[in-house]
Amino acid sequence: MTSELVLLPGLICDARLWRDVITGLTARCSVADLTQDDSIAAMAARALAAAPARFALAGLSMGGYVALEIMRQAPERVTHLALLDTSARADDEARRETRRKGIEMVGQGKFIGVSRGLLGSLIAPQHMGTEVARDVQAMSERVGQAAYVRQQVAIMGRVDSRPGLGAIKVPVLVGVGEMDKMTPPELAEEMAAGIAGAELVRFADSAHLPTMENPRAVVAAMVRWLGR
Repeated sequence: MTSELVLLPGLICDARLWRDVITGLTARCSVADLTQDDSIAAMAARALAAAPARFALAGLSMGGYVALEIMRQAPERVTHLALLDTSARADDEARRETRRKGIEMVGQGKFIGVSRGLLGSLIAPQHMGTEVARDVQAMSERVGQAAYVRQQVAIMGRVDSRPGLGAIKVPVLVGVGEMDKMTPPELAEEMAAGIAGAELVRFADSAHLPTMENPRAVVAAMVRWLGR
């Protein structure tokens, strides 16, 4: 089993995203800092500079975009790849416009982290009003508005990773929350179909953040994946 695992957070997420998964794994885990840069390529380079020589790699949402960029920059260093609640596609114009509006709101002094309205797109209905919901909101506030703007700029500028999926030769886990509205299961299916031998897992009782909503299921899938 791989002993080194690098974990990549999503937009306005920090190490709390992975906390409950880390406790269930025997691998030595580190969580990359994706808050400092305004391009996916720069995020990947920073993560690589801090990573062990060889490592397993898991990214959720924006972290998945960075993981796919790492596979372009240094595929020889990655032993296993997990892509959770993410997409290999670039943003379409409608998504870019939504992100631009979010950046404009920050410029108007309206950043409130994850609002209750957005929270309903990130976690399943049964988790609203729970500790998970409060942790998601607190996490976004810790990351803060400056990092949020950098990350949104990076996400808008990302490339379409679908043409490179066939070049990935390491064991791959593609996971998605069954109720994910942000990156729905069909996008996970598309990625899994493009990577030879990829395992596709749907996480019950979860939307976009299964590492917080159903960590036991994520741990079980990741233990199998790391053992491949």
